[in-house]
Amino acid sequence: MVEMSYQDLKRAVWEKGRCSGCGACTAVCPADALYFDEQGKVSSPVHNGYCKQETDGVPCGACYAVCPRVELPVPEPIGQYRRIIAGQASKTVPRSQSGGAVTAILKNALDSGLIDAVVTVGEDRMTLRPFSILVTSSEELLHSAGSRYSWWVPLLGSLKTAVIDRKFRRIAVVGVPCVVQAVDRMRSSDHDLLKPFGKSVRLVIGLFCTESFDYRMLVEGKMRQEHAIETWRVKKLDVRGKLEITMSDGSTTAFPLKEIEDTVRSGCHVCTDFPALKADISAGSVGSPPGYTTLVVRTPEGDAFVDSAVLNGAMWITEDVDQKAIEKLASAKIARNRENTVS
Repeated sequence: MVEMSYQDLKRAVWEKGRCSGCGACTAVCPADALYFDEQGKVSSPVHNGYCKQETDGVPCGACYAVCPRVELPVPEPIGQYRRIIAGQASKTVPRSQSGGAVTAILKNALDSGLIDAVVTVGEDRMTLRPFSILVTSSEELLHSAGSRYSWWVPLLGSLKTAVIDRKFRRIAVVGVPCVVQAVDRMRSSDHDLLKPFGKSVRLVIGLFCTESFDYRMLVEGKMRQEHAIETWRVKKLDVRGKLEITMSDGSTTAFPLKEIEDTVRSGCHVCTDFPALKADISAGSVGSPPGYTTLVVRTPEGDAFVDSAVLNGAMWITEDVDQKAIEKLASAKIARNRENTVS
């Protein structure tokens, strides 16, 4: 098999505006030659000019092998699953997006020794600016609770820290569908440079996602400059056919998605995966009762983590889920982006 270099990735993905910005290529590059320059609107990684394969003739191709946009997934509204339930954390989770079920599952897993670390997204409470974070304790986890899936961030950058620097071998990753797809490629690959990553990931939780937004364009542009919304007053954001902003005083503001479509990452326009089809557990607020999180449990590993959280009293579950509501949003995303997936 001919190894594909970053130049091939650049032609196949970056130059076509397909890059998801998941950070997988930056994580697996053995030369640390890829990085994201987060000044202005970011469409793809920057390369420093050195490549083991292109420069030295040493076979590599890790960046191409891990990219979730080299081969786009077959569109499916729900995908394969073992059960669909709704979960609620048994204890209040500050700033949780819905029922706090994802935090409850992860906290239980950390406390029980099922995992050593969580790769997820943190947030500056004053500015809402997101960043990739490696969490190693339930205290840190509670501090970072609450979904930041609305903002783009190269989340898998922290996976390199977890696997290569910290040598963790029982890691949970929480991310949007493109992140989940990249980790799936790590787990299923026989590429020598991807194996250490794939073997170190024990649990993947995917978050329902319609699209992600460029932080500078949306927060500093639309929210602060155009609408005078102070970020430190924002309690949470949610995307349910529109961007809903809940303030700390309980008031809400909503932006139609058409109004903010210029802040959506270009790579999102080729994504047809709403419910994170390749996750062990997919999670979101769509379809569940108020105060609960919808959980699409897809694998035996996902079942085990859910059952552990329930048995240890960290979470309650119910089967009261409106699956058609999930299918409706998933089908809408497929219909909206399917034509963009054609090369």
